[in-house]
Amino acid sequence: MTSITSTNADEQGPAIEVRGLTRRFGDRIAVNDVTFTVERGEVFAFLGPNGSGKSTTIRMLCGILPPSAGEGRVLGYDIAREAEAIKRRIGYMSQRFSLYEDLTVRENLEFYAGIYEVPRGGLAARIDELVAMAGLQGRERQIAGTLSGGWKQRLALGCAIVHRPPLLFLDEPTAGVDPVSRRQFWTMIHGLAAGGVTVFATTHYLDEAEHAGRVAMIQDGVLSALGTPAEFKRDFLRGQLYALSCSQPLAALAALQRLPDVGEVSLYGDVLHILTEHEDTAPILDAVRAAGIEDASIAPIAPTLEDVFISLTSGRASERG
Repeated sequence: MTSITSTNADEQGPAIEVRGLTRRFGDRIAVNDVTFTVERGEVFAFLGPNGSGKSTTIRMLCGILPPSAGEGRVLGYDIAREAEAIKRRIGYMSQRFSLYEDLTVRENLEFYAGIYEVPRGGLAARIDELVAMAGLQGRERQIAGTLSGGWKQRLALGCAIVHRPPLLFLDEPTAGVDPVSRRQFWTMIHGLAAGGVTVFATTHYLDEAEHAGRVAMIQDGVLSALGTPAEFKRDFLRGQLYALSCSQPLAALAALQRLPDVGEVSLYGDVLHILTEHEDTAPILDAVRAAGIEDASIAPIAPTLEDVFISLTSGRASERG
């Protein structure tokens, strides 16, 4: 394995660089020989099902958990030897609301500013700036525990960046938040990235990953794919994707799941997405009609990132038998 070249901390270069990163818990390998680089100013999405190794990877990158093998640097600092330096220079936001619910919005921001040793001079202006960014004007004296889910996430983001970190880790930041609030939250994230902040985010929402610069998919601790959303759709979908519409989509789903030439079939609302290696759709229509469905129509479609994700994860599941 090629070693990562040592650099002076905080100088220009990759924000994150890991080689062969591995973490074991007894006999279980939670993260297995993972290698990737995140460039400065990039929005990097880290995808995978529950238990795939996403949170374990973040904990190693944040200096919370030492790796069992491999090496990595975050902002130029070694994740095994310089963990405290990393912790002081990054922002971190978990999927759970981790702020103090009995403090007000402003008191939470002031508390985290103290933890990160933000200089007192200019602190009031910085807090006002974060309140405005989060759209929390007029709520500065509101108890944090009384905020809605979307408002809490905005406050948590403000607390995570109160010290102006160059690198922000987001662990499932919009889990359980309504779609409008999710969109508003990611508008703020892309605004930070436009200002030079590097963002490393885990998410279960594939529409969010569509807007990342690059996406990594991890399953069973193994990095299964890495690239831009466009590269994923071009390179990692095994076959041709079709959309099938009919009056009985559930019956069609059951019929097609038994068809050997169909690689994947998934229900999207009342439309089926069908992945097959064959361009001839006659067997698909024949199977649906044999199930008593006469009004089916089928056409090729461009894949979404969700189609690729389902294909990759299902493929790994099939390999495990």
